Amino acid sequence: MEREEILNYLLEGSKIRNSLEIEKIHHLGESISGTFKDGNKIILFGNGGSAADAQHIAAEFVGRFEKERKPLPAMILHGNSSSLTAIGNDYGFDDVYARQIRAFARENDLIIALSTSGNSENVVRGIKAAQEIGCNIFGITGKKGGKFNELIEESNLIKIPSERTSFIQESTIAIGHIVSKMVEDDI
Repeated sequence: MEREEILNYLLEGSKIRNSLEIEKIHHLGESISGTFKDGNKIILFGNGGSAADAQHIAAEFVGRFEKERKPLPAMILHGNSSSLTAIGNDYGFDDVYARQIRAFARENDLIIALSTSGNSENVVRGIKAAQEIGCNIFGITGKKGGKFNELIEESNLIKIPSERTSFIQESTIAIGHIVSKMVEDDI
């Protein structure tokens, strides 16, 4: 990759982050704060890089972002390899998140589903399980939205205006950092 290509990549990523829907990010941050204030938790899940993004965002709440404060209840669903592989083996990989949602989620918990395509079947089934329980569901996905368009309320669906996985993931982490700062400033 030449220097000009590096610069173009950085500029394109910046352009995408600068065109994110600020109102939806603000709504997510306020909803997370409200969830914690009400004594509920957030649960995040995704596949591959989206799983890593979920883990990163959860860590900002359980640990800290920039301020010293009490730990906040945020969890991921891919972190227990024994559960993940047992569920995958016994029920199929498409059910690894739905089964855990049924085990851990409670009404009014906040779910953040991550999928660059919005079509990952295990994430989709996790969303459906969360709907059955009565969770508040948010999604972060790419430009097209995929199945997230049908499952998640428009006001709770953040579509990153790109189809390029790397830019979607970079923007997801930026969103995670923004809402982490909002929560810390509020709590």
